[in-house]
Amino acid sequence: MDNIVEGGFEGEVWPVNPKYRKVAGRRCYAKAADLPGIPDLGVIVTPPGTVPDIIRDLGEKGTRAAVVITAGLTRENGLRQAMLDAAKPNLFRIIGPNTLGLMIPPVKLNASFGHMAAKPGNIALLSQSGAIATSLVDWAAENNVGFSQIVSLGDMADVDVGDYLDLLAGDAATRTIVMYLETIPNSRKFMSAARAAARLKPVIAIKSGRHEQAAKAAATHTGALSGADRVIEAALQRAGVLRVKGLAELFDAAETTAHFAPLERARVGIVTNGGGAGVLAVDQLIDCKGELAELSPATIERLNVVLPPTWSHANPVDIIGDAPAERYRAAVEAVAADAATDAVLVMNCPTGLASPTEAAAAVAELTKEGKINGKPVLTCWLGEHTAREGRRILQNAGVASFETPADAASAVSYLSDWSRARRALMRVPSSRSEDVASDRQAVLDIFLRVAKENRRMLTEPEAKSAIAAYGIPVPEVVIAKSPEEAGKAAGRLLGNSEKVVVKLLSKAISHKSDVGGVVLNVETAAAAEQAATSIEDRVRKHAPEAAIEGYAVQPMVVRKHAQELILGMSRDPIFGPAILFGAGGVAVETVDDTAIALPPLDDVLAGDLIERTRIGRLLAGFRDRQPADRAAMVAALNALSQMIVDFPCIVSMDINPLLADADGVIALDARIEIEPERVDEPGPNPALAIRPYPSGWNTDLVADSVRYQIRPIKPADVALYPDFLAKVSPDDIHLRFLAPRKNFPDEMLKRMTQLDYDREMAFVALEETGALAGVGRLSCDPDRAVAEYGLLVRTDLQGHGLGWALLRQIVDYAKMEGIGRVEGMVLTENSKMLAMCREFGFSIAHHPNEPGLSFATLDLG
Repeated sequence: MDNIVEGGFEGEVWPVNPKYRKVAGRRCYAKAADLPGIPDLGVIVTPPGTVPDIIRDLGEKGTRAAVVITAGLTRENGLRQAMLDAAKPNLFRIIGPNTLGLMIPPVKLNASFGHMAAKPGNIALLSQSGAIATSLVDWAAENNVGFSQIVSLGDMADVDVGDYLDLLAGDAATRTIVMYLETIPNSRKFMSAARAAARLKPVIAIKSGRHEQAAKAAATHTGALSGADRVIEAALQRAGVLRVKGLAELFDAAETTAHFAPLERARVGIVTNGGGAGVLAVDQLIDCKGELAELSPATIERLNVVLPPTWSHANPVDIIGDAPAERYRAAVEAVAADAATDAVLVMNCPTGLASPTEAAAAVAELTKEGKINGKPVLTCWLGEHTAREGRRILQNAGVASFETPADAASAVSYLSDWSRARRALMRVPSSRSEDVASDRQAVLDIFLRVAKENRRMLTEPEAKSAIAAYGIPVPEVVIAKSPEEAGKAAGRLLGNSEKVVVKLLSKAISHKSDVGGVVLNVETAAAAEQAATSIEDRVRKHAPEAAIEGYAVQPMVVRKHAQELILGMSRDPIFGPAILFGAGGVAVETVDDTAIALPPLDDVLAGDLIERTRIGRLLAGFRDRQPADRAAMVAALNALSQMIVDFPCIVSMDINPLLADADGVIALDARIEIEPERVDEPGPNPALAIRPYPSGWNTDLVADSVRYQIRPIKPADVALYPDFLAKVSPDDIHLRFLAPRKNFPDEMLKRMTQLDYDREMAFVALEETGALAGVGRLSCDPDRAVAEYGLLVRTDLQGHGLGWALLRQIVDYAKMEGIGRVEGMVLTENSKMLAMCREFGFSIAHHPNEPGLSFATLDLG
């Protein structure tokens, strides 16, 4: 209560407590029903057992949100659920319980029990730890950093990190979002919200628990290699979130991104009075994928005029240890003026020959809002006693200041990293790779057979048949029941192959090589029979209880220049299925050169996954080695991704090794584990953190003897938009977007075609030529209770029923998704749209707050 009152909140503050007449000098009310108005926010600090009734009272009063600071509302004592049940009838939202509270500095609200108030600013903090939140507030006060909101999420019984990301994405007062995460309770909601927010502003996260061990008894290599933190890293990367490892980095990243806009490139010009500090900064800059600017000859000549002859004559610009303030000024101005620099890093090492304070003042005078010539200026005044005043001068002038060269260089990378992350979110796949050719029924038949035997692990031949049905090449495999049959099979295969491989076939043994169950380079039928006999002897010795079903005999695939790869899938407890790619072979865990991605994949994402491994560089070709067939590797990854989408029953999978060279790929071994009881469950896989392309929504329409295809939008459809918009009249653009619009930036078109399909959907109508004829769009609120629609049909094709067909598709989809209401904002002058809405069954009303707008509503419940 003291924090709220002393914070200076300018609205009404009403204490509620049945024991007191006054609290903090203000009239106190016995219960919520007695309040003289409807509170915007309740702040609850009462015994746990009283909270559900207080929530109910506030909801009935008209309040719609509360911060529950109280701890002790748990699942075990039933109070958590009682609180949620009390909130539900009024759509009441709860932050907490067990939370430090909420601060909104721009409106002077400090509804927390923090030790100090935060300054207003443009950074929003979401923290799953109250202690971390207070630490950040303390740091911010010392470093002159302000916040738009500080939210301690507490136990997240209701409002979680995804909900708050949605709010902050649309908050004009928030320029940067920083998060301290310990867990992510709803991965699909989080991914949708994070992707939407990261397209608009930097989102930075620190996630604790990086070294949690993976399960020891994994049935596949992928299960052992896909540790929880690797999956989180992949998820944050897919969402466009910048991940940092420590609190100090979080502070620096927050300050940097709050000061400056993102950089497309990070070419840095460094000015320093100490060469060693400059070298340290360069090392860190290169480690962070930054670039050292190449100064132009004109800049070098300009520096020659103002610097002593002993200066470095290169970037970093070492202006020598005795550099006074004027030398700093001249050097910084010259470097900032160079067209090849995107940012300037200014450093000062304490000496007895010049004043660090005067140098700081000179740099501060050059800057405007922390920039020179529109370029970010970052500073590092080294030392403690002598540097403290210099740092204060710089910070007060709005110049970002860091304590070490490494911190300053890393800060530059945050600006380019976010730009890189946002570009990744906006990229368009080169092909429509969700259309993977497959024989789903053949795979289902295999899984049903395995499930009938109550097995979880497929045999190698079964697993190879399954991946082959999705287009991943495999060698011919012959099943032999005995060593004698293995010899005969080898004799037949050796007619076309120089050598064969004999492998153990046992449902009880997952990793054949662990028991000597693989014999390579078999050249004769007799040797194959002997190989099978020796395998049996080894199995009897190492695993006497294991049943031997037979032997798999296949041609020995020899590709001299091929790389051994692994493709795999495992389930993460938070983010669901995760795909692994990397260096394969028997030493896969020892080499540990792998990367993780979340399905569904496309050509761009599959290519990114390949490039994130060291072996990816080898696959690109080196010396006399031709590049491996990239398209074939991408196709294999897309096929694996589609299997995961189609079959929720898959628990884990290995394709190891997958040989890759210039002639393509071929899978020499495969392993698949399933849940037998889920084999009949249809796709798409509900455990996916990112919803896949909704391929079942394709329809055909014939209007005035012209055939159109209506289907969900795809990222590659961005190429269709320029021609489409060129054939839409300015009046129709005005009616659709409620305002005149002359141009559609490329980034906007990508955002319109790259949907997560969970909260947004768009259907396109295509002519037989493939040209875009119309678009219908649906955008859901985060709770999926209400969705807003929009329609645009090409001007020359209006009046043929396309708009009606697209609206019907939108409404049918909304019903299938369980959305309660579809609504739209329509200009009152748009008589054709309003007439169609009325005919369709929409209710039409004038917008209460916007003259000239009508509100069209269709209840689907």
